[in-house]
Amino acid sequence: MSRGNIQGRESFLNQVAEKLGRPRSEHVERPEWQAQPQWDVFADENTDQLVERFKAQCDNIHTDVIETDMDGLQNAVAETIGAYQADSVIMWADDRLECAGLDDAFRSQMSALGVESAVWDTAKGEENIGVAERASVGITYSDITLAESGTVVLLAAPEKGRVVNLFPENYIAVIPRSSLVPRMTQATHRIHERVQNGEDIPSQIHFVSGPSNSADIEMSLVVGVHGPVRATYILLGDI
Repeated sequence: MSRGNIQGRESFLNQVAEKLGRPRSEHVERPEWQAQPQWDVFADENTDQLVERFKAQCDNIHTDVIETDMDGLQNAVAETIGAYQADSVIMWADDRLECAGLDDAFRSQMSALGVESAVWDTAKGEENIGVAERASVGITYSDITLAESGTVVLLAAPEKGRVVNLFPENYIAVIPRSSLVPRMTQATHRIHERVQNGEDIPSQIHFVSGPSNSADIEMSLVVGVHGPVRATYILLGDI
């Protein structure tokens, strides 16, 4: 992936410093706050406790949770698709989904049942968007999962179309238990660590908390305005 070039950076910053009447600052030290309560919330909870907290929050945000393992994932996804009475599915081109069993064989089984199945294909460009618009179900894999808010964190990539979790009426997220963290604090820390290690971070990181909800007008809750109407999280035993 190519990086952009910043043009005129030095002259711009010099002009800003001049207008402020002070010399240029080349480095800013991160403050070390004496009180950091964000690290203490749910910090003593183990994975089982985080799972229970996660499930309770998902109930609050009208999101179904199915617990299974690798052997049961195909059935869990197929049953969810059936419950949605869906006739088409689109999913990320993600090796983790393939390894978990949502592979060519699974898609062939879905086709035999009358469910059209597609995988995001970077070679097809914007044609993928049309497929996502027509799909009844979108399937992705959670990179990080927040127990406190019932949120899946999706790190964008060319093969992981951002509209897969947005355009279809129904959404399925495959969530490994190992991805669970207490809350936003730990999620942003993981991302920051990757930056510190010199890893490339996508320009878009999506935080998805169940189906689309909006209460902007007169505090009246409306579901599905900006995304899926229904969501199911499939919590997968550690791989």
